[in-house]
Order: sequence, then C-alpha cells, then structure tokens
Amino acid sequence: MSTRGDRFRDFLRIVARGPTLSRPLDVAEAEEAFGLVLDGDALPMQVGALLLVLRQRGETAAELAGMARAARSRCKIAEMPPVDLDWPSYADAHRQLPYFLLAAKLVAEAGVRVLMHGGDGDGSASTRHGLAALGMAVANSPSEVPAMLADDGFAYLPVETLCPSLAALLALKPVLGVRTAVNSVARELNPGTASAQLQGVFHPAYIELHVAVQATIGPDRALTFKGGGGEGQRNPDKPCRAMALADGVAGELMWPQLTDEGWQWRAEPLDAGRLAALWRGDWSEPAPVAAVTGTAAMALWLAGKAGDPADADRIAADLWRARRRQLPATA
Repeated sequence: MSTRGDRFRDFLRIVARGPTLSRPLDVAEAEEAFGLVLDGDALPMQVGALLLVLRQRGETAAELAGMARAARSRCKIAEMPPVDLDWPSYADAHRQLPYFLLAAKLVAEAGVRVLMHGGDGDGSASTRHGLAALGMAVANSPSEVPAMLADDGFAYLPVETLCPSLAALLALKPVLGVRTAVNSVARELNPGTASAQLQGVFHPAYIELHVAVQATIGPDRALTFKGGGGEGQRNPDKPCRAMALADGVAGELMWPQLTDEGWQWRAEPLDAGRLAALWRGDWSEPAPVAAVTGTAAMALWLAGKAGDPADADRIAADLWRARRRQLPATA
C-alpha cells in the first residue's frame, strides 16, 4: 500500500544521490514531480529537499519547462478570450516605481489585450499599490478575468488567486532563505495562453534559461531582458539587450537608449500616486516618461504592432502624447 510521498521519493533519488549518480530531471519527470507537489502528494520535507537541491545545483531549462507545464495545467483560466500579451510581475520588492503599469495601460488602450499576473510585496511601490493608484482593478477570481479583458483590454490576477498551491511555494522564500525554481516557474505560467510574453528578470544569467523554457513550451513570441527591479520595465538610460524569440528561433534584439543618464531612480519617492500624476500630466520628467514609452514599445513589437525597435519607440511615443489622461474617479 503506497503512502503520501512514495512516488515523489523516486524523483529525489534522481536529483540528490550525489555527484556521480544524480542527474537533472527531464521535462516529463519534472512535470510529474512538480504536479505531485502542487497536488499535495509530496511531504513538506521532500518539497524543501527538491527545491534546495535545484537551487544549489542550478535548475535546468528542461526542469523549469516541466515544472511550468505542470503549473500551467492547474492554473488555466476557463473560457478565456484571446490574449495578446502575457506579462509576469513577480519582483519581491520594487526599487523604483512600477512605470510598466502605465505602459500596459497604454498598449491595452491601443487594442493589445494584456493579462498580467504576479505576486509582490505590500510596499508603497508594489504592483498592487500602483494598480490602485491608477484605478485599475485586480481580479478577485479567475472567472472575472475574461470580462475585464473584454471591457478594458487589461486584467491583473494575483498568483494566490490564480494558483494558491503555487503561491504557497513562493511564500517559502523567507523559510528557506533563498529564492527557488518556483520563482522562475511562476514567470512562465502564461495562464491565458497568450501568443506573446514580455519577461523582465533581475539577474542576466536567467535570460537564456527563460528563453530555453519559452522555446520548449511556448509562447510563439517572447522578449526577455534585464528589467528595472526584475520587472518587465525598460531602463531608458542605456541600450537594452534583449533576447527575442520568434517562432521558436531566438536571437538578440537591441533597443536604443532613450534618455541621458541623470535621473536618480534610487532617489525618487516610491509613491504610487506619482504614477497617476504622470498619466494625467500633472507631473512629468523625461526619464519616467521614457520608461513608460520604452516599455510600451517592447509590448507593441511583441504584439506585432511594429516592425522594429525604432518603429516601436515612435509608435509608443505617439500613443503617449495622444493618451486619454482622465483616470477613474477611484484613482
């Protein structure tokens, strides 16, 4: 008679038997193993052991692809209308204002359907504080997402609402003391099965890993780069090297510098209300505006609205000048 954890023990033997006998999991093994974790069929000690082994050794693209596939199968949203852009937002603590929310709002108003999902801290510059400042709703259940996309072209779904078992694993970071593969898996959820993904990472070493995962399990188009604070937010003060994936083929795509270095990103007040002021035009500075339009340009390119970075930057700047400045009364 089998008991909880018996099957999962087989996967621990594969990854943790020592330097000569252990090996990484393949895609199918990782999918089954992480499925057991998400379904509660692994003991807490086993889960911690797997995550720390992968952390110490370094997770492979095959392992992340399998884990993401398992999570996707448990986090899909029923009756989803077509989604143009998947936009993960999983920074633990924002070190600058989330100007990418204005970029997402800009491209959504231009007809690009954006599904943002994430889990961040509760600081004054968090994604959710930014959404509240802009009067942009947060979905209370996955069933609300289709209507939000149909009405506004944008929806934000917290990971704890989307997939509680995955959110519980993300919450292990302060317990284990380190980030784990789960942080990367969450970024590859794509719960709306969007055809394109904008992926910002904090550590450049993870760029090629994410691209390899995307090439294995989709989407068809993706842009992965070192983003501000680990978010999908372009730094306009310097050229941005991004890895672009198109129909399974990866290549480098350079995005130009948009402003002179000089804006003190680390010194700006982390007050989400400044996002609303920037959108309304009550306050403006070249660098924050360029962070918005530069990030929007990436989203427009991914959605097929622009042929190259220069064209995308021009279109995004035009959209910004023509934006409807009024915000909901709650903002």
